[in-house]
Amino acid sequence: MNLLARWGKFNVVGAMGMVAQLGALALLSQWMGGHYLLATAAALEITLLHNFVWHLHYTWRDRRDRRAMAGQLVRFHLSNGMVSLAGNLGLMRLLVGEARMPLLAANGVAILVCSVANFALGHMWAFASLPHLPKPGRAVRLACGSLRPGRGAPGVSSPNPLPPNSGRSGAPESLG
Repeated sequence: MNLLARWGKFNVVGAMGMVAQLGALALLSQWMGGHYLLATAAALEITLLHNFVWHLHYTWRDRRDRRAMAGQLVRFHLSNGMVSLAGNLGLMRLLVGEARMPLLAANGVAILVCSVANFALGHMWAFASLPHLPKPGRAVRLACGSLRPGRGAPGVSSPNPLPPNSGRSGAPESLG
């Protein structure tokens, strides 16, 4: 998939995540009695899990591997989670605590600022391309050729360098 199309998909998921994060933040900040930093961290974790699922199944679905999903989740949390957590909490402290900007507007700014770094980290590390192994059936065909005499795997020299019908079998001579 080309990078621009993936960036578009990333932003669709990001927009959904932003709605989820702002909604969770609005509810959590009321429930937590105005502790906006704690509410921001909790809303961020909800959003990270939401975005991971969508990125796994939509943005980077071509890189999805059930065997590697736990590793992808850990890398996603370490990259996007840390950028979002540090960026959101730092910017929220600055924008709400110092500049007295409204809570949801400040969080929207923080989300937008962190999005470029999150895309780069997601693309190059969290959902990085895994080495693709050939399908077992194809691997056997490549290794064995077509299993007809004189046909080996493409690009592999034949174990018998003699031309066919040379009068010799190609078997090693006995030492006796």
